[in-house]
Amino acid sequence: MRKIFALLLAAFVAIAAAGCTTNGQDASKVGSAEPGSGNRKITMGYSQIGAQSTWRAAHTASIKQAAEDAGIELQFSNAELKQENQIRAIRSFIAQKVDIIAFSPIVATGWDEVLKEAKAAKIPVIIVDRDLQTNDDSLYIMRIGTDSVREGREAFRWLDGYMQEKGKKPRDGGAKFNIAEIKGPAGSSVVERRDTGFRDAMTASPNKDAYEILVAQNSTFQKDGGKQVMTEMLKNYKDKIDILFAQNDDMALGAIEAIEAAGLKPGQDIVIVSCDGTRAIFQAMIDGKSNCTVEGNPLQGPLLMEMAKKVLAGEKVERTVFVKDSVYPAEIAPMAIQERKY
Repeated sequence: MRKIFALLLAAFVAIAAAGCTTNGQDASKVGSAEPGSGNRKITMGYSQIGAQSTWRAAHTASIKQAAEDAGIELQFSNAELKQENQIRAIRSFIAQKVDIIAFSPIVATGWDEVLKEAKAAKIPVIIVDRDLQTNDDSLYIMRIGTDSVREGREAFRWLDGYMQEKGKKPRDGGAKFNIAEIKGPAGSSVVERRDTGFRDAMTASPNKDAYEILVAQNSTFQKDGGKQVMTEMLKNYKDKIDILFAQNDDMALGAIEAIEAAGLKPGQDIVIVSCDGTRAIFQAMIDGKSNCTVEGNPLQGPLLMEMAKKVLAGEKVERTVFVKDSVYPAEIAPMAIQERKY
């Protein structure tokens, strides 16, 4: 009997010990593992600016698909172009105790308070696509997106080379090419940076005296906004505008309609360069109605998910990481359009 009792006691102890461990891990810690460790799914809160353009729709689709592919649970919020909606969404993410927050700032300023709340909750923040300004750089971990200054700079460099190569002459018979610029919404970092890059490249050009920005006006990053602004510009400067720099393709497409309505030929009477690289502007180039687009790659989802996992794993990341993008003049549009995903 003593032997039987001893064997039963030994078996009980073994079973109890097995119940306290799972693959060598303390059972009390199972289910409370670090996010991304394989025991718990990462949860990301993402606040998107809105859905105002083809580019933005592609950006959203990329983030949603990449989260699914990476096994990350995405809490997604559309701010509908209102900063207060983004701030409310970020506070909601904090209350939900998500693992990481990412967002595309509608405007550059006004984020310090809510980012301090995220920091106090020990939730890391990644800025996506646009820039923001804070009084404390530790309020966010990193920024990913496109280099908007480079995009503006490349737009002018292509333009300068094209005008010189084609031997173009100002339409009004003057000494300078007159440039019209349609910008995006005031206060947006991408608007300021594309404008800075364009103007800095013009100042640095050996042909700088051949160009003048005749008129510049903000719009909406939407096709209708571009058409409306271009219509107004042509009322005052129809015979003077030689070049249009539209800060995104959608506004360029609207401007093309306004130029045609004014009896001019877009891409010929007015040389057009824009930013984003959407399929629609490639078709416009194939149709001879636009001349060049500088890509601002919206397919940022995979990079975001990669960086989020690294941040949560405690790995060192660069402060700013850019996605790859390119310059597409009209002559390569027929080949390149087949590769466009947006």
